[in-house]
Amino acid sequence: MAMAMVRSGLLRTALRGGSRSPSAPPKRGFASSAHHDDAYETAKWEKITYLGIATCSALAIYSLSKGHPHHEEPPAYPYLHIRNKEFPWGPDGLFETKHH
Repeated sequence: MAMAMVRSGLLRTALRGGSRSPSAPPKRGFASSAHHDDAYETAKWEKITYLGIATCSALAIYSLSKGHPHHEEPPAYPYLHIRNKEFPWGPDGLFETKHH
Protein backbone atom coordinates (compact mmCIF):
# COMPACT_ATOMS: atom_id res chain seq x y z
CA MET A 1 0.00 0.00 0.00
CA ALA A 2 2.73 2.45 0.94
CA MET A 3 4.73 1.53 -2.11
CA ALA A 4 1.73 2.30 -4.35
CA MET A 5 1.37 5.74 -2.75
CA VAL A 6 5.05 6.48 -3.32
CA ARG A 7 4.81 5.35 -6.95
CA SER A 8 1.69 7.48 -7.56
CA GLY A 9 3.39 10.49 -5.98
CA LEU A 10 6.45 10.01 -8.17
CA LEU A 11 4.26 9.56 -11.22
CA ARG A 12 2.38 12.78 -10.47
CA THR A 13 5.66 14.64 -9.98
CA ALA A 14 6.98 13.35 -13.29
CA LEU A 15 3.80 14.30 -15.13
CA ARG A 16 3.81 17.82 -13.69
CA GLY A 17 7.21 18.63 -15.04
CA GLY A 18 9.79 16.87 -12.96
CA SER A 19 11.11 17.71 -9.56
CA ARG A 20 11.52 21.27 -8.45
CA SER A 21 13.96 22.52 -5.94
CA PRO A 22 12.37 22.75 -2.49
CA SER A 23 13.56 26.33 -1.96
CA ALA A 24 11.75 27.75 -5.00
CA PRO A 25 7.96 27.88 -4.55
CA PRO A 26 5.91 27.21 -7.67
CA LYS A 27 5.06 30.30 -9.68
CA ARG A 28 1.32 30.81 -10.18
CA GLY A 29 0.30 32.64 -13.30
CA PHE A 30 -2.99 34.51 -13.29
CA ALA A 31 -4.56 35.77 -16.48
CA SER A 32 -5.45 39.13 -14.93
CA SER A 33 -1.90 39.90 -13.85
CA ALA A 34 -0.18 38.79 -17.02
CA HIS A 35 0.36 42.28 -18.45
CA HIS A 36 -0.78 44.69 -15.76
CA ASP A 37 0.70 46.00 -12.58
CA ASP A 38 -1.63 45.20 -9.68
CA ALA A 39 -0.74 48.35 -7.74
CA TYR A 40 -1.54 50.49 -10.77
CA GLU A 41 -4.92 48.80 -11.25
CA THR A 42 -5.75 49.16 -7.56
CA ALA A 43 -4.88 52.87 -7.57
CA LYS A 44 -6.90 53.39 -10.76
CA TRP A 45 -10.04 51.78 -9.35
CA GLU A 46 -9.63 53.62 -6.06
CA LYS A 47 -9.60 56.93 -7.96
CA ILE A 48 -12.62 55.86 -10.02
CA THR A 49 -14.48 54.95 -6.82
CA TYR A 50 -13.75 58.29 -5.16
CA LEU A 51 -14.77 60.13 -8.34
CA GLY A 52 -18.03 58.15 -8.44
CA ILE A 53 -18.76 58.94 -4.79
CA ALA A 54 -18.13 62.65 -5.37
CA THR A 55 -20.29 62.68 -8.52
CA CYS A 56 -23.20 60.86 -6.86
CA SER A 57 -22.99 63.13 -3.81
CA ALA A 58 -23.01 66.26 -5.97
CA LEU A 59 -25.98 65.02 -7.99
CA ALA A 60 -27.87 64.11 -4.82
CA ILE A 61 -27.24 67.54 -3.27
CA TYR A 62 -28.35 69.27 -6.48
CA SER A 63 -31.44 67.10 -6.83
CA LEU A 64 -32.52 67.42 -3.20
CA SER A 65 -31.86 71.16 -2.98
CA LYS A 66 -34.45 71.94 -5.64
CA GLY A 67 -38.08 72.17 -4.61
CA HIS A 68 -40.68 69.76 -5.82
CA PRO A 69 -44.10 70.65 -7.21
CA HIS A 70 -47.11 70.37 -4.94
CA HIS A 71 -50.27 69.03 -6.47
CA GLU A 72 -53.77 70.25 -5.82
CA GLU A 73 -56.04 68.33 -3.50
CA PRO A 74 -58.18 65.86 -5.39
CA PRO A 75 -61.92 66.62 -5.45
CA ALA A 76 -64.14 64.82 -2.95
CA TYR A 77 -65.56 62.05 -5.07
CA PRO A 78 -68.75 60.44 -3.71
CA TYR A 79 -67.48 56.91 -4.37
CA LEU A 80 -64.62 57.22 -1.86
CA HIS A 81 -67.12 56.12 0.84
CA ILE A 82 -66.00 58.43 3.60
CA ARG A 83 -67.40 57.30 6.96
CA ASN A 84 -68.52 60.08 9.28
CA LYS A 85 -70.13 57.85 11.90
CA GLU A 86 -68.86 58.03 15.49
CA PHE A 87 -66.76 55.18 16.82
CA PRO A 88 -68.72 52.76 19.04
CA TRP A 89 -66.28 53.25 21.91
CA GLY A 90 -66.69 57.02 22.07
CA PRO A 91 -64.63 60.04 21.07
CA ASP A 92 -62.02 59.62 23.87
CA GLY A 93 -60.59 56.43 22.47
CA LEU A 94 -60.77 52.73 23.11
CA PHE A 95 -59.05 52.81 26.50
CA GLU A 96 -60.23 54.86 29.44
CA THR A 97 -58.03 57.75 30.49
CA LYS A 98 -58.08 58.70 34.14
CA HIS A 99 -57.62 62.33 34.96
CA HIS A 100 -56.15 62.96 38.41
